[in-house]
Amino acid sequence: MLGLRRTVAALRPAVASAAAMSTLLVSQPRYAWLRELGLQEENSGVYNGLWGGGGQVVTTYCPATNEPIASVRQASLEDYEETVKKAKEAWKVWADIPAPKRGEIVRQIGDALRQKIKVLGSLVSLEMGKIFVEGVGEVQEYVDVCDYAVGLSRMIGGPILPSERPGHALIEQWNPVGLVGIITAFNFPVAVYGWNSAIAMICGNACLWKGAPTTSLTSVAVTKIIAKVLEDNKVPGAICSLVCGGADIGTAMARDERMDLLSFTGSTKVGKQVALMVQERFGRSLLELGGNNAIIVFEDADLNLVIPSALFAAVGTAGQRCTTARRLFLHESIHDEVVAKLAQAYAQVRIGDPWDPDTLYGPLHTKEAVKMFLDAVEQAKQQGGSVVYGGKVINRPGNYVEPTIVTGLPHNAPIVHTETFAPILYVLKFKEEEEVFAWNNEVNQGLSSSIFTKDLGRIFRWLGPKGSDCGIVNVNIPTSGAEIGGAFGGEKHTGGGRESGSDSWKLYMRRSTCTINYSKDLPLAQGIKFQ
Repeated sequence: MLGLRRTVAALRPAVASAAAMSTLLVSQPRYAWLRELGLQEENSGVYNGLWGGGGQVVTTYCPATNEPIASVRQASLEDYEETVKKAKEAWKVWADIPAPKRGEIVRQIGDALRQKIKVLGSLVSLEMGKIFVEGVGEVQEYVDVCDYAVGLSRMIGGPILPSERPGHALIEQWNPVGLVGIITAFNFPVAVYGWNSAIAMICGNACLWKGAPTTSLTSVAVTKIIAKVLEDNKVPGAICSLVCGGADIGTAMARDERMDLLSFTGSTKVGKQVALMVQERFGRSLLELGGNNAIIVFEDADLNLVIPSALFAAVGTAGQRCTTARRLFLHESIHDEVVAKLAQAYAQVRIGDPWDPDTLYGPLHTKEAVKMFLDAVEQAKQQGGSVVYGGKVINRPGNYVEPTIVTGLPHNAPIVHTETFAPILYVLKFKEEEEVFAWNNEVNQGLSSSIFTKDLGRIFRWLGPKGSDCGIVNVNIPTSGAEIGGAFGGEKHTGGGRESGSDSWKLYMRRSTCTINYSKDLPLAQGIKFQ
């Protein structure tokens, strides 16, 4: 009898574990598609050519229901140390491969992502909470950056400059920095890594990625796709290493002198801490931080463009884009009309499960974000604002809040100058061009901005030295939805970094100015005689 009791007691943990596993979405038939991405109940969160992980087990949750999806065993500091060593060794192989050949492997990564675009987009929707079309669109961004990087792999390089000395050549030589650390945020768990890694790879760098802990499954799924391409090409998998983890891993990356460049995307508060740690070791950082973005609408604007633009910029991704419009400046002559039309548009937004094709607006990412939303609405009221639409939590499972419009606040109200990562739009009146351009620039961040006008002179003043001080300066389009061909990033507390297109590739390389003497003489520059 005693033996039977011991047997039953021994079985209880296994039974409890099995019960816990059965509650995970990945175990349910409806979510069997997660298996197509190689995901299971518990997933390894470290990849350096081999999968592993000896750290804490973290479960990720669906923001639409707060149900557990699956778990990831994260990296310990020992795992991190091993992975950095393997990534540095892998770099020695990767750097010797000609850039166009590296580009061919990146092209294959893009093709592999294409094949999984819908199922990976579905995972983004399930784990992050953005609507399905945005999830697919985010994977498409990575695909597009891969295509861009392939062409770039045959174009990167420096100029041959005229030398003032006879028999001398003056050239710029660009080389990879080495190991690029990439820390990404929850709101774009695929695209931001793609912007960084595709460009970094064709430049000849190895990459080490730490995604947000709350979107660890997406990090694992993306890395599995990349790892297969690297393995098929018989190059070290550690070229694209993964270390899922929390602040301890992020801090280790920031302080690690072996991290030749650290790209960080996240809040201004954490970004400042990262920047100080990297600067303390005279390292290089690329920062993509917050945005308190404004749309300015003049009296001559085409309202048929304004309303859908403001709606998408403020409500898209439930206000959780770094380029989300948070301030809407309206000329006083059209203020009331635009507010009324915008409120009508808000009322037509289809709220629902993010993976439903008809849904336009999903949940906030976490319960903490809901609390932050409510706190901001309350502060706006206390500072004199009026909620003309929304302002409340939606009574349904998950982290849903109403998209919100607040009017009546002064342009310099403290809450207006605070970036709240939620769908709250502060609508503000203005009279003159000069004052509203200044109001656009008075916040700490300088990411994205847009005006709506038909006045050609005003457009070029907006683009000029006394216009917007942001890294993204738009005309007659929303603040969000940037194309990959341009450099993405902002000024001031946004961090100053640039990713994706244009000449952003230069941030992933180091430049040497090289003088070659092919003559038999030794003339000195500036005509100096030293003899």
